[in-house]
Amino acid sequence: MLKRRQFLGAGAGLCAYAAGSFVPVWAQSAPNLGTPTLPSPGFRRTKMGDVEIISVLDGIARRPLGEEFVKNAPLAEVKALLTSQGLPTDYIDVPFTPFVVIAGGRKVLIDTGLGEFGGPNAGKLLENLRAAGVPASDIDTVLISHFHGDHINGLRNKAGELAFAKAKVMVPAAEYAFWMDDAKMAAAPAGQKGAFENARRTFSAMGPDMLVQFAAGAEVVPGIRSVAAYGHTPGHTLFEVTSAGQSFFYLADLTNVPSLFARNPDWAVSFDMDAEAARKVRREVFARVTSSKSLVGGFHFPFPAFGRMTATGNGYTFEPTV
Repeated sequence: MLKRRQFLGAGAGLCAYAAGSFVPVWAQSAPNLGTPTLPSPGFRRTKMGDVEIISVLDGIARRPLGEEFVKNAPLAEVKALLTSQGLPTDYIDVPFTPFVVIAGGRKVLIDTGLGEFGGPNAGKLLENLRAAGVPASDIDTVLISHFHGDHINGLRNKAGELAFAKAKVMVPAAEYAFWMDDAKMAAAPAGQKGAFENARRTFSAMGPDMLVQFAAGAEVVPGIRSVAAYGHTPGHTLFEVTSAGQSFFYLADLTNVPSLFARNPDWAVSFDMDAEAARKVRREVFARVTSSKSLVGGFHFPFPAFGRMTATGNGYTFEPTV
């Protein structure tokens, strides 16, 4: 049995799943560290050209900050960086923020949060969507960046029912191929097998009329193009929304906790499956969105998770939209 705070070692890169559960161990809040306060309302709108983009909070998990979180930096150095930004050093708050793009009559949801498989401070996506005036029944397309549980568990409830029954679910072909590979599942460490099982629970019963795989770089819907950013997972994918000469980049898990991994892009979070590939693509994308002054949104960025990246020393700083 995996303990509540147990994580896979540096070589594996994936968070472990608690036995009998589809929620990553890292996403389970530690009660002795207190409970994060959820913002109200749990959504934020912004206009960009002819499209509207809405960040919709699914929840916030609080997890202890230990030696394992940053794989290639001393804990004292990690804490010093947090202290310099006025942030706590004994825990990390990790938000989960999907985004909705409304364009041309279409309502596209990007990633889905933890759904019913998170703790009491998660699984708020559906109610926050309703509060934003976008009920689940209005979503016509769901884009998935990668198959970690906090991005896909909101697709089905514990009874197996679909949360977005009218939507096409579009997934990166490279990501699907990895998690649905029987040989890779058989060879995976014990702590990683839960992630394979979770992906199969989520996607296996979806027919070809619902589940659509897309190639790297494909335009998945008009005005939204996929951007390969492999490393965090084998098919980890970002999405670029363009309208009226402007762009919005959904950064997914390019960086987990921007106050650490944007400021130090060469640091490796314990959840990156290929740390070197993740480091390389992180620098490439940050340089791109900084030079283009693109609006960005990150799944684990501080809510409302909108803003821009600016160059700071050897790294970058997330400047949130007020």
